[in-house]
Amino acid sequence: MFGLSTSELTKLKKLTTPVKIQNFLDTFPRNYEKKGETYMSPRRTLKAGKMHCFEGALVAALALWLRGKQPLLLDLRAKGDDDHVVALYRKNGHWGAISKTSYASLRFRDPVYKTLRELALSYFHEYFDNKTGKKCLREYSAQPFNLKKFGTKWITAEEDLHYLVDALDDAPHKTIIPKKNRRFIRPADKMERRAGKIMEWTKADKRT
Repeated sequence: MFGLSTSELTKLKKLTTPVKIQNFLDTFPRNYEKKGETYMSPRRTLKAGKMHCFEGALVAALALWLRGKQPLLLDLRAKGDDDHVVALYRKNGHWGAISKTSYASLRFRDPVYKTLRELALSYFHEYFDNKTGKKCLREYSAQPFNLKKFGTKWITAEEDLHYLVDALDDAPHKTIIPKKNRRFIRPADKMERRAGKIMEWTKADKRT
């Protein structure tokens, strides 16, 4: 199926719920791209044993697809080229998200959000620059980004998936902050910035 090996399928088919998928992603070190930028396919990611948010979102979307769900992504676009990508899932008409990150605040989201905007806004308050405290989340995907449109080659590709990243970036996005309210946004305070520095995986870790 999808060109995956028996061992790959066995591993992924055990992930029968969004929670199990998230728990699986959490076992992987963060990919800090120490040897250069990567956008690895799920096969390469599993082999490498580490992942960043985009790579983790692809693995999660694939696991959902194997369970008969749509492989959907959501792009959270931030000021300063610091986007975050999550895999979407839906339960009883409400959206949730599966997320690979080292930050405590940008993680899994339970299925309690009626709209994509509600889900995106759940990341707004905690998405800030740790040096300045400025909240930097600006836009989110206007529609779920369905990977089915791109066939199945992305699942086992050996080359980096720049075309998927570009397509996601070029997809329509909606603004989060009302233009008239931009000047009223309060920077994260010292306590919030202190909490924001907590990292699950550090760059100094050899596994990353």
